Amino acid sequence: MDHVRLRFDGWIAGLGTAGGTRLVVGHWPGSPFGPVTDVMVETPGGHRLLLAETAELARFVAGTYTFDEVRVVPITVDRSPAVWTVTAGPLWIRFTTGGRGVLGRLLHAVPPPLAGHLPWVRLIGLPARLLRGVRTHGSAGNGRREWYAARDLHRITTVGATLDGDDLGRLAPVDPPVRFGFGSAPRSPALVRITTTVEVPSRDEECA
Repeated sequence: MDHVRLRFDGWIAGLGTAGGTRLVVGHWPGSPFGPVTDVMVETPGGHRLLLAETAELARFVAGTYTFDEVRVVPITVDRSPAVWTVTAGPLWIRFTTGGRGVLGRLLHAVPPPLAGHLPWVRLIGLPARLLRGVRTHGSAGNGRREWYAARDLHRITTVGATLDGDDLGRLAPVDPPVRFGFGSAPRSPALVRITTTVEVPSRDEECA
């Protein structure tokens, strides 16, 4: 079967809250669907919610990952080097970032052409899993495969967040791990500069 590879270039922020809600923000200035953002939410009770900026993006993400509920909502992202504010329908998040740390400095030092080379992504899969508890490549839903090419990493240092008007609490580890797909956000809250490649069967309507 023929396949098509789609590339999403941007940032992923993964963080937990003291109330038990875990959040994964994907902000994609470069994507097959134009500049878009999505937010994956898992509540303390395990309910998995996708908030997506467009119906097209919602269909694609829901076909790659697993959710109990999908909503298309207006999303805005305001960011500076150290402060991000994300409003996504019923969800509001403001987080700050700190330094790179050892892994962040190593990723930042890798030349971008090499960082996005898929054999390199597979090569660094084991150290990434040992150091951060994440996988860099693997199988996704509906016969799709993914590669996560991380190019930088900063610690998330503080967060304020509300969902449906309820305060989600202070910053906490992403624990237990989120259950959207084959991988997870790092346990330690982090903002990752990343290029994600998704290989899909060419018959998929999203690739038309």
